[in-house]
Amino acid sequence: MSKVTGKVAQIIGPVIDVEFESGTVIPRIYDSLEITKANGSRLVLEVQSHIGENTVRTISMDSTDGLSRGVEVVATGNPIQMPI
Repeated sequence: MSKVTGKVAQIIGPVIDVEFESGTVIPRIYDSLEITKANGSRLVLEVQSHIGENTVRTISMDSTDGLSRGVEVVATGNPIQMPI
């Protein structure tokens, strides 16, 4: 099974809109998405709402400084998980 990937479409502070190709099944609300930054660190996003048929609005769990439009985003297929 291939990974579902999208691209950053808009960044407004901690709010990031991610656009997926038409016909792709978009992630569910509360699913996590991941971005690998240029420095190798991971940025985790949580889907908050669906905007249209191929875009989701997410909240970043860390700083979005240095992030730009067009960066690849990978859907994990699961909500954010914490070890307990």
